[in-house]
Amino acid sequence: MLQAMIQKLVRQAGTRDPFEIARQKHIIITEEPLGSIRGYYSRSHRQPVIHINSALSESQRRFTCAHELGHALLHPKANTPFLHSRTLFSVNRYEIEANRFAVWLLISDEDLAEYPDRTIPQLAQIFGVTPALMEHRLKGC
Repeated sequence: MLQAMIQKLVRQAGTRDPFEIARQKHIIITEEPLGSIRGYYSRSHRQPVIHINSALSESQRRFTCAHELGHALLHPKANTPFLHSRTLFSVNRYEIEANRFAVWLLISDEDLAEYPDRTIPQLAQIFGVTPALMEHRLKGC
């Protein structure tokens, strides 16, 4: 279960900060110009690397780091850029899982409790995620 995995991860790391968790997990983070790509996860000589577009805003970099951390922890050996560009294998499942990982990591129950009367679109704007991801986070699945 994703929520239990994230609770354990946060407890062990002592933070929800995806940059700090990546550092603790010895995952290299690079920020570089990537054009229209927000970020990607790769492994080079067994070393995990998260690449983040340096042109993103702070909140976009944080979500992208959390998303790519999801790939690193949930799909450590999957090369999604290769699978997407060179095979017929659908990477949608991996992307959905990484998005769910990110939203559960970044938005705690305590964070949500601060905004009890807000709508899904309002919460999505507050937390910098899509309404669909916010709906998923609120449903708890």
